Amino acid sequence: MFNFDEICELIKLVSSSGVAQVEIEHAGSRVRIEGRSQAGVAASASPASAQAPPTADPPAASADAPTGEAPAPPEGDDLHPIASPIVGTFYRAPNPDADPYVKVGDFVEKGQTLCIVEAMKLMNEIECDISGTIVKVLQENAQPVEFGEDLFLVRPA
Repeated sequence: MFNFDEICELIKLVSSSGVAQVEIEHAGSRVRIEGRSQAGVAASASPASAQAPPTADPPAASADAPTGEAPAPPEGDDLHPIASPIVGTFYRAPNPDADPYVKVGDFVEKGQTLCIVEAMKLMNEIECDISGTIVKVLQENAQPVEFGEDLFLVRPA
């Protein structure tokens, strides 16, 4: 069976290489990773013995959909983007009734949890890699995000 880190590494390799698709079977599990353009990749995993019907491709993003790229900030370009390390669903809070982990204007420390990206029913806490102030939240709550897509802009301290 593939572990989470192995799947993440495969996603990174497919994303950076431009390969259209990779499918690997190992120890009774199968993982297929499909390249989806420069924006990211999609992955699916299933037991090798299960014959799942083919799934439809997700709908293409419309031209007016947010791309995850922020417009140039008026105060300068010293902002640090925090990108999603995986494909999944972006959540700003640990549960629907809780306050968001961070809001615009909050000071964050390196290693502080900023959000959750759910991938394959696993809740992955995304931590800040620098200390600074949250300038912008680039994604909507409970929306899909791609590998490498920017989630936050942070002004370094």
